Amino acid sequence: MRCPFCTADEKDKVIETRVSKDGREIRRRRECEACSRRFTTYERIEESMPVVIKADGRREPFDRNKIEHGIFSAVAKRPVSRDQVSALALEVEREIGELGLSEIKSRDIGERVLPRLRGIDQVAYVRYASIYRDFTDLDGFAKELDALRGEDTGRHEAPAGLETLEGAEPGERTDEHAPVAAGE
Repeated sequence: MRCPFCTADEKDKVIETRVSKDGREIRRRRECEACSRRFTTYERIEESMPVVIKADGRREPFDRNKIEHGIFSAVAKRPVSRDQVSALALEVEREIGELGLSEIKSRDIGERVLPRLRGIDQVAYVRYASIYRDFTDLDGFAKELDALRGEDTGRHEAPAGLETLEGAEPGERTDEHAPVAAGE
């Protein structure tokens, strides 16, 4: 280790060592024996992430920030926190790192994001899916929405001001200003 102050090589001692909360990093407090100044170093395991193959065939290094950016676009104006987005991106990064692949298609990365995003926010899921599944027509989009509608997503509140009468469908207008169908 080279001292950042006097640049003496290999003349330091470790005073204190701590492991980070997630266990992925080691913090070492060191003291240079030549100039007696203290400094901190961090040791991380360098994971070799695969090269990402883009849809047009280009190859580029894996970048978790790009996953986060894509998710942030999908969750815009949705009740999803920055921490949830960061945790999701980190989960995907770890999963991809554990695969041990040298290359991965960007579409495969998107497909790993989708189920996690679906559990967080369904609207964001549909937004993200519309890009990564590259719907070419409304039928593909409608099938995805139908699959979501088939799930029990819990109780939904009707918007304020829309009261339902017995026998009326939720969301159906029941006031005297409701449109009248032909023949009534």
